[in-house]
Amino acid sequence: MQLSGCIALVTGGGSGLGAATARHFAASGANVAVLDFNAEGANAVADEIGGLALQADVSDEAAVSAAFGKAITHFGSAPRIAVSCAGVGMAARIVGREGKLSFDVFEKTLRVNLFGTYNVMSHAAILMAELDPLADGERGVIINTASVAWQDGQLGQAAYAASKGAIASMCLPAARELAQSGIRVMAIAPGLFHTPMMEGLPEEVTAKITANIPFPARLGEAREFAMLAEQIVENPFLNGTTIRLDGAVRLPTR
Repeated sequence: MQLSGCIALVTGGGSGLGAATARHFAASGANVAVLDFNAEGANAVADEIGGLALQADVSDEAAVSAAFGKAITHFGSAPRIAVSCAGVGMAARIVGREGKLSFDVFEKTLRVNLFGTYNVMSHAAILMAELDPLADGERGVIINTASVAWQDGQLGQAAYAASKGAIASMCLPAARELAQSGIRVMAIAPGLFHTPMMEGLPEEVTAKITANIPFPARLGEAREFAMLAEQIVENPFLNGTTIRLDGAVRLPTR
């Protein structure tokens, strides 16, 4: 599937990896719906690329359904491409100081990262299945965002690792199920990237983190995530797999 002329919906598109993906797709000729919980961020990116801004909480089923409806009304068709980048990175020990539990963090993290991704994938799939197939029988591509924490989560990342591990784990069964409709499902597991969260860290902390990355010895650029997303869209034999994008990093215990 070629990006040019396609309709794509990108969640978390108001900043970070999602914004880079929205910009890259638009530069390649796609019509992009930028969905974000932060309306200001969504509007800024959409205005920049000539796309459509959508505000929604990805964990809210009704809100996501309405957002897809607005995209269809605006573009005249359902998206053939859905990229889920929306997520939170909350950290907390299972049992913290003075015996404080962190179930609230676990619940919110899974609700946004996992339930939100599943929600978007579900709505995208049901709409893509109704589209006319392209020449090779393909109707759509769904790209979800896991994390290297899926395999080497650090101390305090039990909730985050669980949410991202579930995204990686559901990639293959989702791809097998949706194959009958000509829909591919892939996941990207990024390592340490330049994102708003990382950019807020002190320089010495960033230097320490970067020292663990074998090559290239730097943080990943958001555009490199977008480049891989483009390759997934355009390479029809990529399906049912989670790809680590990490410069060969393996996260230490803490």
